[in-house]
Amino acid sequence: MDNEINLAEYLDHIPCVSLEYQQWVNVGMALKHEGYPCSVWEAWSRTDSRFKEGECERKWMSFNGSSEPVTAGTIVQYAKDFGYDPDKDGWELLDWDDEIGVDKYDLGWVEPEEIEVVKDLDPYEQISAYLTALFEMDENVCIVMKSFKDEDGKYKPSGKGFTRNVKELLKDLTKHKKDIGAALGDYDPMGGAWIRFNPMDGKGVRDDNVTAYKYALVESDAVDIPMQNALIKEMKLPVAVLVNSGGKSLHAIVKVDAPTKEIFKKRTEKLYAVCDKYGLKVDRQNKNASRLSRLPGIKRGDNWQHIVEYTSEFDSFEEWEEWISEEMDDLPDPEDLFTEENFNTQLSPEVISGILRQGRKMILTGASKAGKSFLLIELAIDIALGRNWLGHYCSKNKVLYINFELARDSFIDRLKEICTHLYIDPKLLSGTLDVLTLRGMAKPFRELLPGVKHKVERGGYKVVILDPIYKTLLGDENDAKVVSEFCNALDNLATTKGCSVIFCHHHNKSASENTAAQNRSSGSGVFARDPDAIVDLLEISPFNKDGMPLEVTVPEREDLELHDYAFYMRMEASLREFPPISPTELVFNYPVHYVVKGLENARGVDGARPQSNSQYTKKERSQMGLDRIAEKKERRIDRIMNVASLLKNDLPPTVKELAEYFDGDYGFSENTIRKLAKSENAPIKIVRQNDIEYVIVQEQT
Repeated sequence: MDNEINLAEYLDHIPCVSLEYQQWVNVGMALKHEGYPCSVWEAWSRTDSRFKEGECERKWMSFNGSSEPVTAGTIVQYAKDFGYDPDKDGWELLDWDDEIGVDKYDLGWVEPEEIEVVKDLDPYEQISAYLTALFEMDENVCIVMKSFKDEDGKYKPSGKGFTRNVKELLKDLTKHKKDIGAALGDYDPMGGAWIRFNPMDGKGVRDDNVTAYKYALVESDAVDIPMQNALIKEMKLPVAVLVNSGGKSLHAIVKVDAPTKEIFKKRTEKLYAVCDKYGLKVDRQNKNASRLSRLPGIKRGDNWQHIVEYTSEFDSFEEWEEWISEEMDDLPDPEDLFTEENFNTQLSPEVISGILRQGRKMILTGASKAGKSFLLIELAIDIALGRNWLGHYCSKNKVLYINFELARDSFIDRLKEICTHLYIDPKLLSGTLDVLTLRGMAKPFRELLPGVKHKVERGGYKVVILDPIYKTLLGDENDAKVVSEFCNALDNLATTKGCSVIFCHHHNKSASENTAAQNRSSGSGVFARDPDAIVDLLEISPFNKDGMPLEVTVPEREDLELHDYAFYMRMEASLREFPPISPTELVFNYPVHYVVKGLENARGVDGARPQSNSQYTKKERSQMGLDRIAEKKERRIDRIMNVASLLKNDLPPTVKELAEYFDGDYGFSENTIRKLAKSENAPIKIVRQNDIEYVIVQEQT
């Protein structure tokens, strides 16, 4: 345990109720790893209504250590994500462009609004008003009147309840105005009653049984009811009905009117993100469209579940979303650049002379076999030691290399090989080049961003290298939206932490010397427009047009013997902040790249297919089609492997879980996953146990 950090203090600033299950488990694992007793985790967990006696202890016993353990840093980061700054006396007020989950508002500026205590009401009027506000007459509504008392003394809904047509239900309620039990059934006034706020099909009570994604539930007991009321009004949420639960919270039934389940998810996440920003920590257990909420007009203990007066300024989610986007404008203010102070601003220092400045982004593109990953490691070494990289001086900076692909021992072996061939003592890199191995933990980079930013700040890194990016794109590289999202996350890292970000990508199949360097990368054109520096490696031939070998020399290593399988290339660049550089000829003589002479007039090796397929025979065109299909299948299997590693917990993910994760994106249905698993030599297989299909990722040698 790190004696300098009191993790219990950090836990005081992490609301357990706002964490998802895996985050809660991570806290327990970190506490055990750092030597704390289970009682600390249990005491903190009791603040959450989901707490179950004995669950912490059972889970604690299953934490048996790991080669990549969850540590104190996770708890520290969670606390910071919720606005805690250990160097300050209170909560830190952060900006809208900080990570979601951080308070935007200082609650001291929001005046709590008390709600009138209701001592008596007309159940018929309350229930009728609720039903007519939320449902059409031809829709079905699901109500749960029965409850039970659990081992902790809390009342919970019992069973699935009943589903009835709204028009018929209102008719029955009108008939039995003075006895709602005759229309709805009797209930235990200690427990109350519940209703599903979206219409159902009457065949079940899951999300699949929702017939229209009209509303989302906002509920939180992290602050008291007067503050909840004030914050809901402060955000001007498009509330259809606001209900006092009769307990510790208000239930805001918010209009989202989503045409599809996917859009419902996105709008609900946007809604919850805004609530978090305003300081209303939403209970994310309520994110499902089929969730139960408290039914007004029902007694709950000494209190009534009742409708709270609320007037929405917006008739739709879209109107509110437009307003809140303007209200929470994250754009900086315009500035006068022509003042003496601004006009004399100094440029950021160069990290790679003539190519890249600090706080900028660089992409290295090249053909397969060009040794791009090796070249990135060489670049990391040269920056860490302040050496010359392919003719360009590097200023000495601390480097973080994020390795998504290689096993830790393989990466160390590769590093040793490169250092040996460069005549570098690896000990010199200690403290200047650190490696973060995330093999098997790939996620979209936006999800990794908070942790990476924390490590960059804590480690004082000025350069971050990512390799390879396909492990963290987790989407189609041809999709401009996917690539833009990735590049925006890199921008956020570079801008907020002032570090340079470097990554590599492969060529498209039509890349040639007749194609501009910035247009040779595969996938979306965003790769060609977004980075500040594009360094490209184009394969060239060491033979003249008559097939005779050219005389190639390596100035810095005259004694170097070039392998028969050495790969020759020309380095070109497209630069945003520097004049063009002269092309440089290189050789990848495993495991190191060298600048060579004698290939200045060498021809590009055009492995690309011509622009017109008419130049191919029918057989060749058929084979090209098969190759493209095989490549697409390989990319799909890679995505499944990455996501399977992400979802893996105590058990491998199921086919259904994977399909739900992709939610139809890129054509990933359950059947597609099954077909891909049956492909020849596929590194994934499906194992059925107890009628459940598990997806197993096989270790690759």
